[in-house]
Amino acid sequence: MRNNNIRSKRILNLVATLPSFSAADLAPVVEERTYLNIILSRYVKRGMMVRLRKNLYVTKSYLDNAERRGIFSDYVEFAANKLYSPSYLSLDYVLHEHNMLTEIPRNITSVGLRKTENFSNDMGNFIYHKIKEELFVGFKVVKKGNFSILKATKAKALFDFLYFRKRLLTDKRAIEELRINLDEFTTNDFKELKGYVEIERSIRMKEIIDWLK
Repeated sequence: MRNNNIRSKRILNLVATLPSFSAADLAPVVEERTYLNIILSRYVKRGMMVRLRKNLYVTKSYLDNAERRGIFSDYVEFAANKLYSPSYLSLDYVLHEHNMLTEIPRNITSVGLRKTENFSNDMGNFIYHKIKEELFVGFKVVKKGNFSILKATKAKALFDFLYFRKRLLTDKRAIEELRINLDEFTTNDFKELKGYVEIERSIRMKEIIDWLK
């Protein structure tokens, strides 16, 4: 029992400063995978760890420290990339950040290359939309402290937002009902947006951009 307690403490000490970790990261400390899974599950139940998704964790102390340092929202964005890779933040989440949507998004929305998926944990609901490989562009690396976050540009976030709704956007009125604020959407932003439409090559997206003006 004493040895188990020592190993449990070693696990906590090892991962306390990690933004995320998996069971494989702890193999050098605990070789018995079954025992390790039991320990991790126990810590989650006790509230000492948070399961981000299957086999991906972070300690509660790490999150509490991020909250105290005022970087919790930055961590959530980092986690969004980490949960389902490769992906970048986009759609409602980024548009609201640029004041282009007035309604506060209920989910952390991203675009990726894998199948459409969503994960829920203590930090919120993370939704991922699959896009064609040629359209997996238009994002940049944003540095926030020690975090490197992949996030869509303003124009790409708008393109993604419209692209995943294009079957529903059948006329100009449907566009108006989205209540997109384009006050700070510049000529260069429109030029960038049209570039993604050219890559996508559908008549519907070209119509949607025309209706948007």
